[in-house]
Amino acid sequence: MIIRIALLLFLAALPVFVAVEVLVRLAVPVLPNALTALGSAMLLSAFTLLISAGLWGLAKIIVNSALAYFSAKQRAQRRLWFVQARREKVKRLFYFKTVQINYINELTRKRLLQRNTRKHIRSLAKAIDKDLRAIKTQLPETRYRQLQQDNVRYRNQQNVEALLQLQQTISSLINA
Repeated sequence: MIIRIALLLFLAALPVFVAVEVLVRLAVPVLPNALTALGSAMLLSAFTLLISAGLWGLAKIIVNSALAYFSAKQRAQRRLWFVQARREKVKRLFYFKTVQINYINELTRKRLLQRNTRKHIRSLAKAIDKDLRAIKTQLPETRYRQLQQDNVRYRNQQNVEALLQLQQTISSLINA
């Protein structure tokens, strides 16, 4: 409604300015100045109405948005979104903590397994060395040195299968 009034004032100002132009050409002395002031006042009123209507509409939008933002329904919705986001964050944190704990446990398990394997290899090498010393007198010196070097080499290589095979070889020599 206000926009229509402003548009009508604008459209009414145009014929007034045309009339001023005609009166100036006809050399009428006082009337063109009064009509120019009237036309300018009409244009100024039209633009003032448009700007005030715009500002009023903007103020209404801001007030309505603020009321909607602070309404109980919107507060509850924002709270729900906050709780959902926090729950998702906790779920992600739990998942990554689980992955981290599993990774650390796996590393610890592998280290313990390696340490245990090295311990068993050392004890197996010691048992083989003890068996070799027990049959040293029954073997030629070169064969004894070869078996001893094999024991050291397999122990350093951490080769369990070769150590077990060497122990079986020495056991067969003991039993023979």
